[in-house]
Amino acid sequence: MPVDVPWHGKTVHTGVYKQTVAGPRLVRRLNIDGDGQGDLSGHGGEQRAVLAYQLDSYRFWANELGRNDLAPGQFGENFTVDGLPDDEVCIGDRYRVGGALFEVTQPRVTCYRVGLRMGEPRMAALLVAHHRPGFYLRVIEEGEVEAGEEIIKVSTGPEAMTVEEIDRVLYLPGHTRDQVERALRIPALSPGWQGSMKALLDQPDGEGGGSSGSAGLNTAATAPPPGWPGFRPLTVTRVQQESRSVFSLSLAAADGSALPDALPGQFLTVKVQPEGDVPPLIRSYSLSGEPGTGTYRISVKVEPHGAASNELHAHIRVGDRLEAAAPRGTFCLADGDNPVVLMSVGVGVTPVLAMLHTLARHHSNRQVRWLHGARDGTEHPFAQECRDLIDALPNAQSTVYYSRPTDADRLGVDYTEAGRLSSEPVRRLGLPTDADAYLCGPAAFMDSLTATLVECGLDASRVHTEAFGAGAAITPGIKSTTTTAAPHQPAGPPGTGPEISFARSGLNVPWNDDAQDSLLELAEACDVPVQWSCRTGVCHTCELALISGSVDYSPDPVEPPADGNILICCSKPAGDVVLDL
Repeated sequence: MPVDVPWHGKTVHTGVYKQTVAGPRLVRRLNIDGDGQGDLSGHGGEQRAVLAYQLDSYRFWANELGRNDLAPGQFGENFTVDGLPDDEVCIGDRYRVGGALFEVTQPRVTCYRVGLRMGEPRMAALLVAHHRPGFYLRVIEEGEVEAGEEIIKVSTGPEAMTVEEIDRVLYLPGHTRDQVERALRIPALSPGWQGSMKALLDQPDGEGGGSSGSAGLNTAATAPPPGWPGFRPLTVTRVQQESRSVFSLSLAAADGSALPDALPGQFLTVKVQPEGDVPPLIRSYSLSGEPGTGTYRISVKVEPHGAASNELHAHIRVGDRLEAAAPRGTFCLADGDNPVVLMSVGVGVTPVLAMLHTLARHHSNRQVRWLHGARDGTEHPFAQECRDLIDALPNAQSTVYYSRPTDADRLGVDYTEAGRLSSEPVRRLGLPTDADAYLCGPAAFMDSLTATLVECGLDASRVHTEAFGAGAAITPGIKSTTTTAAPHQPAGPPGTGPEISFARSGLNVPWNDDAQDSLLELAEACDVPVQWSCRTGVCHTCELALISGSVDYSPDPVEPPADGNILICCSKPAGDVVLDL
């Protein structure tokens, strides 16, 4: 059963510490009697009810690692089996053991906890590199199983794709499109792995084209490479007040050339230089203008205590220069003919407005539903611009909500309904269930409306969100604390190394080579929200945009990240860096 284990100053709740048992045990749909999983988001469930690992792999690792202390259960498996090698067992194979029937669903997911159990931090990477992951089983028929019973193969999975082969497809370079298509024809393949295979299949020709698997692991890997490295000066050509608290800056190349195209929904990271001898503030703002014009427009909300937004609002003028990194982000309008739902509140309108511009520019016949919430007309940026764009689309419909309309606001003209854009009014709209939905606004708004859209019948994979600040953390198995600290300088003496800028968190930190072994560890020491799983350069959960600078790897990733991205779990700065974190 799961236990709490101290690790790196934190507590890990994990079921990886297995012990052998004597006599029969009842195997149920979700696990085995007396067994449990500590992290149900990454382990357990119907598709991962039972993990099998082979005695032959034990012998291999004993020799490879020089260990003589490996006992059954050491790799966190439920069944230690004699036979069933990963290069022979196929996804969809069915086996009968005792009174239960099992079906192979996927390879083991790379995870740091097997390294924790083994006392070998590299273990997640080694399992993939040496093609010995082990595999999960789904319970088709419940029944009792006992050590020593024969494993009887009942049937072979369609496509005869081995555990080792599909593990290579996802985690290693060199896969082919045919392999991905074969994997997707296997009904027994778990939904999570099916999603990863679909992501690989959706890569544009020539971008991965059979060479990259990381697009199936992290959406950051699907973004196109940045239009230029690091920062470059752009010229402010226009400053426009859009509402009481939002203003826009139009930007052009300093030499008059056309700027590289941005995708609708992407953002721009800029350096804001306050007066005096102080470091620049690094912030990211969504692109709100029409893509493909050779210029950019960003829109900024002036927050009461926002250092960068107030500095820009007070001092930026036409003709000034602004250092900017190339457009980034994966919150982008997808091609297709299906309906589109664009939903936002407040300044969250900016990225979905760029999407609306794109639809209007191409005279799209797609059904478009525009939903926006504002306090009143004075806090409704781009109101007329949005109305003009919607009027130019043949199948577009707008619904605008004012939570506190004033006497000057006209019902039926400026807004559609009084009240907040929330779950209840959205349920009444009868939105098309085959739509792609794009949501931008505060986290609570996006969480609530995402759940509502799924309840209304939209596929969860078609609901896309964009966070303004730092994204949600993924720290599998780590027990949460009652309080969440804001990003801060790390404890201990300050470092003397390169400056690390966490753009989304608004934090600049000098690197200390004596205190951290990776950029991930530095982010954790600063309570910057991070995402990770393997911590050894395999799973790409930690992959994110490197806005400027360069890094060194130790160890080298199993597969490199996409152009312009890095893996923070195994990298150190080679100089000053700016991270999209």
